[in-house]
Amino acid sequence: MATALASRLSKGRSLLGGLCNAFSGLMNSSNGMMNGSILSQQQHRSFIQMGTILKSVDNSGAKEVMCIQSLRGKKGARLGDIIVGSVKDAIPKGKVKKGMVVYGVVVRAAMQKGRADGSQVRFDDNAVVVVGIKEKKKKNSDGSKRKFEYNQPTGTRVFGPVPHEMRLRKQLKILTLAQHIV
Repeated sequence: MATALASRLSKGRSLLGGLCNAFSGLMNSSNGMMNGSILSQQQHRSFIQMGTILKSVDNSGAKEVMCIQSLRGKKGARLGDIIVGSVKDAIPKGKVKKGMVVYGVVVRAAMQKGRADGSQVRFDDNAVVVVGIKEKKKKNSDGSKRKFEYNQPTGTRVFGPVPHEMRLRKQLKILTLAQHIV
């Protein structure tokens, strides 16, 4: 009798323990779902690489530019780096037309970048300023290749905030045209 009562109590405890475990598992899974939904709302912020669509923030005529190649290295481009891109969308009477291959400087990037004072700078979107139009390979009269400088923007205005790291990258003209320096 005592063994039967003990077995019933142990079954009851195991049953109750099972309910507690199931309830705690349910709570943990709901917290996991909540954390998962929060994580899914956040975007994965990475380098600007081939295929990344960037917003053009100058009045050169381009609206959207797709990155073809980063001139920085294999990983991709960050703030202040020069990219080669293709114009995907443009306004009708601009200097740059749809389908043209252009050079651009990344002025806003969603990937965070550390500053010397320990702070981090990160933007909501990826943006570029068009600094040149890629032309066919032409050589000078003496046979040498033409040197192209990437520090003169095609447009005459730059919209939105621009980080002051452009000064280190020798992009002073972009800084002078910018409306707001961060």
